[in-house]
Amino acid sequence: MSTIQAEKNKGKTEAPKVYEHYIGGRWVKSESGETFASYNPANQKEVIGHFAAGTANDVTKAVDAAVKALESWRKMPAPHRADILLKAAYLLESRKEEMAYTMVREMGKVLKEARGDVQEAIDMAKFMAGEGRRLVGQTVPSELPSKFAMAIRQPVGVVGLITPWNFPVAIPSWKLFPALVAGNTVVFKPASDTPLSALMLVEVMIDAGLPAGVLNFVTGTGSKVGMPLIEDPRVRMISITGSNAVGKVVASRCGELMKKTTCELGGKNAICIMDDADLDLAIEGAIWGGFGTSGQRCTAASRVIIHESRYNEFAERFVKRAIALKVGNGLDPDVHMGPLVNKDQLTNVQKYVEIGKSEGAKLLCGGKVITDGECANGFFYQPTIFGDVKPNMRIAQEEIFGPVVCLIKVKSFEEMLEVANGTEYGLSLSMYTHDVNRAFRAIEELESGIVYINAPTIGAEIQLPFGGIKQTGNGHREAGSTAVDQFTEWKTIFIDYSGRLQKAQIDTHPSKNAGAN
Repeated sequence: MSTIQAEKNKGKTEAPKVYEHYIGGRWVKSESGETFASYNPANQKEVIGHFAAGTANDVTKAVDAAVKALESWRKMPAPHRADILLKAAYLLESRKEEMAYTMVREMGKVLKEARGDVQEAIDMAKFMAGEGRRLVGQTVPSELPSKFAMAIRQPVGVVGLITPWNFPVAIPSWKLFPALVAGNTVVFKPASDTPLSALMLVEVMIDAGLPAGVLNFVTGTGSKVGMPLIEDPRVRMISITGSNAVGKVVASRCGELMKKTTCELGGKNAICIMDDADLDLAIEGAIWGGFGTSGQRCTAASRVIIHESRYNEFAERFVKRAIALKVGNGLDPDVHMGPLVNKDQLTNVQKYVEIGKSEGAKLLCGGKVITDGECANGFFYQPTIFGDVKPNMRIAQEEIFGPVVCLIKVKSFEEMLEVANGTEYGLSLSMYTHDVNRAFRAIEELESGIVYINAPTIGAEIQLPFGGIKQTGNGHREAGSTAVDQFTEWKTIFIDYSGRLQKAQIDTHPSKNAGAN
């Protein structure tokens, strides 16, 4: 019997399990004794599990454990820390199907996407295991003779990780693995919509041999777990992925506390389609970019900016493809798009659809909650497309985080660049063109941290930096070797073996020091 089938059968006969925090190498209940439920967004009658409702005291205990484990963990040679990550990669591979299935039930994305979510964590674990034998520093010439100059990396200390629900395994891995390989200890607070997916990642780390206290896991709300984690003075750094509103609060408070922080926030991404674009390819990209994960990606292509000569043909074909998408439970292999994650998200999408109508945009398809058949008990919304959208409309400026795409017509390449850059965000932008000169101009002039040519705005790979500019975050990058920068501090070292006092910037004239030993 497969793992998935066994889990299905188990769910039919057993009551939902109660899950606990993981603190100091032990599974423990919340101090309050209270729990909260995680529901299946495809069927809100199904409870995935009950989870410990964390308190400030639970956070304090988790930080206590992280502080206690820090000294021995940071002194462990980095290649040995990396060995644990490599073991975790192999464990993730062996549990990929089980974790993906759980993710679909808990978050709603289709099974193929959930497998990809876990695969990102596998890739990140392997990549960061390799970084354990690099963690490169710098050696440079000194301006003085008989003097050695270098800079090395050291861990930040105890770090707090606050992660979202839309990529409940991948995004935690982007933060957790570089933090661990660099020698930090961690307190991890996952999103309350997807605690089980995050817990399964913690189980992988335990089974990979991570020492007690190095990783601590506390579930609960932002106010009762997230803010106490931020406020604890022993937590030297906070890394958060979330909404702009929450990110600004976190960044502001961390700034007041002079605490290192990385914020990966929202996006209002666009696919730009030039007059010479391969329309078949562009339509495929726009469907995937706009409706993958039900539009619940910070990189989702919620705007498509189209040259006027291709607008009508693109709009007609794009709408036809969107209408044909099958919406339903992500475990069904024939389903293209699953539910939104919760009722609030569904309500927010419907609110923006009404805003679009009131602004004068033309509703080309969708625009309704799906309440019939197998979708009756879930948070399902039709793939929705607006035409005749003006660049300054709210639906073209504000992040909706749902399956809503705006079509914007432009007259020229220059106008396309202006419209693409004309939001407060700057995460991911894309252009479809066969003109190499335009492609390179787009690469240079599109204001975003990620640019795609002839591909949609989603699909980043873990070996390169991920992040954006403007209101998308505070300038830091995740993934790639740059991720290690976020979780390390630089220490500059000078070793003088001249046997005498040398004064930098004073004793540096070549003629004065000629022949010195």
